[in-house]
Amino acid sequence: MSQVRLEIIGGQDRRAVWGRKDEEYIADFCSVSRHNLSDFEYKIFRFHFVLGADWRLCCRQLKMDKGVFFHAVYRIQQKLGRAFREVRPYALFPLDEYFGPVVRKEPPPESKNAPCLPSPMKKRRALRPPLRKVA
Repeated sequence: MSQVRLEIIGGQDRRAVWGRKDEEYIADFCSVSRHNLSDFEYKIFRFHFVLGADWRLCCRQLKMDKGVFFHAVYRIQQKLGRAFREVRPYALFPLDEYFGPVVRKEPPPESKNAPCLPSPMKKRRALRPPLRKVA
């Protein structure tokens, strides 16, 4: 059974939003995977990663060699890892950013016209350790 969660969205007009984050994540995960992989790669992805088949079963089902299978798996991992990290506005990896509240260090775009206070941080020099032993 899915679980409905109430999330508080921070900001100037704090509001609450109902959602099913688990189902939303699964749908985003499958959609991003489908759009970034070729048909051949998606078959391997579906059999091996989604359905959980081991390499022997995948090789037998897809009629391929073990080496070709593992090279395809490594390509899939590389493609999807990058895609999950770079998808906007909410990256699918790391999971805490997807499921948790997002803390942004820069102000939202609607506050660009607001006056900014100067930063209290002073410029610090880099710490440089000595290169040779001082006697």
